[in-house]
This record gives sequence, structure tokens and C-alpha cells, in this order.
Amino acid sequence: MYIPAWFREDDITSLHDLMRAYSFATLVTEAEGAPFATHLPILLDADRGRFGILRGHVARPNPQWRAFTEGRPALVIFQGPHAYVSPSWYETSPAVPTWNYAVVHAYGTPRCVEESDLRDILTATLEEFEQPGASIALPEEYFDRMMHGVVGFEMEITRLEGKLKLSQNRSVEDRQRVIRALEASPRETEREVATLMRERETAGPEEK
Repeated sequence: MYIPAWFREDDITSLHDLMRAYSFATLVTEAEGAPFATHLPILLDADRGRFGILRGHVARPNPQWRAFTEGRPALVIFQGPHAYVSPSWYETSPAVPTWNYAVVHAYGTPRCVEESDLRDILTATLEEFEQPGASIALPEEYFDRMMHGVVGFEMEITRLEGKLKLSQNRSVEDRQRVIRALEASPRETEREVATLMRERETAGPEEK
């Protein structure tokens, strides 16, 4: 991923936080000379490995899991909030429109897991995403039958890239104008960008 110095995020805790908050990710591998992608929920175990371990499952009819058995590398993309930025919000001009966003790329080599580990992954996925207090107890026989329809995997993260493009290359006043405009947006994702900008305010180019 192309990451200008302005927008690079190397803090692992910050990257892990974003991965957990936006955990419906895109798993990309190579199949027959072309990219192959699956969109799925991903669990992060931050306590294992240098950058953490990713855990998930795919449908057994999905051919992507066969790449796991062949030791092919993979990319998992965690797309955070994003928003259009109008040049009309800037104090300085002329300027062009742009897009602010947050994204994390995790690289590694997925491997298929044993049935006992798959059970752990499925149980942990339910616990992570189900509403608190919801009762979804499944009969053991039904759960076992459903398990045969999916393939679980783990991927140790060998490289982690973060890009937070949040107007860091603009002046302080311009950044504040962008924040105020996004905070007033009716779109939740744009307000989330404004929140990230306030949390991660950095010095403008004239202050570097």
C-alpha cells in the first residue's frame, strides 16, 4: 500500500483498535493468476505473535480455503471510516477535493485449523458479535452438523500497515474546518472520521 509519511500509522495498539472496530474485513489471496477476495468477520488475538493472529472461517464450498493448504500468502484489509473532503471547507485556496479514511493491511500465510480450533473460532465469533443477553443456544448435534459446512483458519500477521489519511498535511485551521464540517454530517461514517481526526490531531506542515 502506498503510504506517504504524513499518513503512516505504526502504533500497533492503534492499529489493533481499528481492526477490532471494523472487523468485517476482506481476505485476498491469489487463485489461478488472479486476485480472489472473500468478505468476512475476522477475530484478532493480539496476544499471539509479534503483530497478532487473525482467526476466521469460510464456507466449505468457497474454493479460497484451498489456498490455505498450499501455503499461499494473503492480505486482509480492514476498512475503517471514510469521507469526502470538499475544498470549500478549507481556509486556504486554491485546493482540490480529496478523501479522508483509515485502513489497515495485515499480511501473512493462512492455515486451516483442526476441528477443535474451529469450534473455538465459531464460539468466539458468536460471543464477539451477538447482542448482549441474546439467547442463541444451539443443539449440539445441529452445531456439529453446521461445522462441517465451514473451514476455519488462522493467520499469523507477519506485516502490518496502517494508513490514516486525516488531513495531516493541511494547516491546523483547515483541519479544524474539516472536522467541523464532518461532525455536522448526517452520515455516521463521516462523523466517525471527524472523531478520528480529533483523537489523532497532529501538527500541520508549518509546525513540522
